[in-house]
Amino acid sequence: MSLTVLEGKKKVKEWKKQEVEELTKLFENYRVVAISSLHKVKTAQIQELRKRFRNEVKFKCSKNTLMRFALKKASEKKPKIIELEKYLEGPNLLIFTNLNPFKLSILFEKNKINLPASAGDIAPEDIVVPEGNTGLTPGPIISELSEIGLPTKIEGGSIWITRDTVVARKGEVISYKLASILSRLGIKPIKAGLTLKVAYEDGLIHPGEVLQINLEKTFEDLKEAVRSAYNLAVNACYPTPETLPVLLAKAVNEAKSLMVNAMVFEKEVLPALLSKSYMEALALSQKLGEKGFS
Repeated sequence: MSLTVLEGKKKVKEWKKQEVEELTKLFENYRVVAISSLHKVKTAQIQELRKRFRNEVKFKCSKNTLMRFALKKASEKKPKIIELEKYLEGPNLLIFTNLNPFKLSILFEKNKINLPASAGDIAPEDIVVPEGNTGLTPGPIISELSEIGLPTKIEGGSIWITRDTVVARKGEVISYKLASILSRLGIKPIKAGLTLKVAYEDGLIHPGEVLQINLEKTFEDLKEAVRSAYNLAVNACYPTPETLPVLLAKAVNEAKSLMVNAMVFEKEVLPALLSKSYMEALALSQKLGEKGFS
């Protein structure tokens, strides 16, 4: 149902019409539009991001219903932007920018903070309790630590974890008991901040999982790809500015080897020819000596 139809059935508050108009203009004027969930995101975090990226990124909170109306209006000028509608579940934050959406995702990832786990949270990564002193005094807590699989010992009046132990795998639900223990150990495994659910860029839709990039792994993969491409180009004798020095050196060595084997008298290979002749004469002399010739 469009806002116009809705207006015909009942009076729409003026602020709602203004909000839809503002959102529509934002959708139309920015090259990239992203949606982030507001789950576990604190207002102070958004305010800090607004200050930090005020010249590059605009943040906008609104009702999902009004966002849907604005998306329908903007879809007249922006192809496929209406596909963002299916991501409008729960509380959301709209993000408008002209930055590359992958760069935007990396910026938000770097600005996340760690929070204690709550019962029902999903482990974002394997949660490891490290070996060492817990700082806790012996008591009933020992059995609680044992229940979640932590090996312990008592030393110097404190409870120690005897080895690094994984207490939850990535994707597992964190129980109330585990959340309580992690909190007492001072472990904060939940990363809080903006995570992009989706990003629209000039008619392209980038789902959130595509935008999550491990920079270190990507960099290592690129280096390995460059090494493999370089080796392939050298072995295939494919001339490029990077491979030409190696290919020319290889060609010179092969040409010299050919001239030596073919006994071609050129000044570049004469030392090698003389050395080869000397070694052959020496070997022949040794053979003749073995047969009694002097």
